[in-house]
Amino acid sequence: MNYNNIKIEWNKVNEVISAAEKIFLTTHENPDGDGLGSEVALYHHLVEIGKEVKIINCSPTPEIYDFLNLDNCIETFKQASHLEWIKNADLAIVFDVGDFKRVREIKSLINEYDIPVMNIDHHPHPDDHGFSYNIVDIKSAATGCMVRSYLKEARTKPLTKQMCDGIYTAVMTDTGCFKYSNTDTYCHSIAIECLEKGVDSNFIYQKIYENSSKTRISVLGEMISNIKYDLDGQFAWSIVTNDTMEKYQANKNDLDGFPDFIRSIQGVEVAFVIYEVSKDICRINFRSKGKFTVNNIAKFFGGGGHAFASGAVVKRSLDKAKNHIINNCKKMLEEQIKVIK
Repeated sequence: MNYNNIKIEWNKVNEVISAAEKIFLTTHENPDGDGLGSEVALYHHLVEIGKEVKIINCSPTPEIYDFLNLDNCIETFKQASHLEWIKNADLAIVFDVGDFKRVREIKSLINEYDIPVMNIDHHPHPDDHGFSYNIVDIKSAATGCMVRSYLKEARTKPLTKQMCDGIYTAVMTDTGCFKYSNTDTYCHSIAIECLEKGVDSNFIYQKIYENSSKTRISVLGEMISNIKYDLDGQFAWSIVTNDTMEKYQANKNDLDGFPDFIRSIQGVEVAFVIYEVSKDICRINFRSKGKFTVNNIAKFFGGGGHAFASGAVVKRSLDKAKNHIINNCKKMLEEQIKVIK
């Protein structure tokens, strides 16, 4: 089954899921609202219909999403407690991964024990994706939108509030609170449905977006002070070094949304942040307002993603990577400017 950006027959997807009895759900490392919300929504549906199901992720759940885990349904992989359960599963379902390797050691276990695996995602995937069932719609604003479409097919009952909490979180976060250009009428219809089921949109917004630690604000301040501009202010970037992270004892979760902040600056069309991961590795997150595409730029550096939100990892030291990244980004944006003109 390979619905790689073609019309998805959700009844066929439902046949596969319905045939399995023991199912585990997972999402990418450093999980976000779309991955977590999608798996939580499907988890509650599967439990309701009598499936044996677990959510097992390779990374811990960020604290800002703990409201999705009030019943401790989201577990972080530990070999001692999860290996036997996983090896006996009938089906694995991965959400929002972009690349199968982003579930880390869980991918190795799926392959080792020959577990059928279904991918539900709105990121593009190559033909050699490695999934038994590949369910991809790059036009979907969020993986959560796809989960809602599946549940329309699979359920005769209305969604529960727990399912709606997950779906609303998925759609809200991946549309930037319904502000990004990927927001469509389906997103708004999902939001209306979730509100009618009792989802507290203000509570969820505050938990995710008005819950910054003092550490995050300190790192953000240094990032802002390092912003540089080019191409008449249309292109802006900044750098977060390991020294800064150690200075404030920050972690990856403290960095969420930094490129979006730069993109919000008047006149800036494309923004990116370089994060020094280690002495030989840098991570880049790209964002665009829509005039320029950035997934082609990310692809140049070995990454990928959406047209206006992408990322890549460069295996070089920050000193060696910095000019390499900035100069090539500028060059590729200049080429896009020529086409636009």
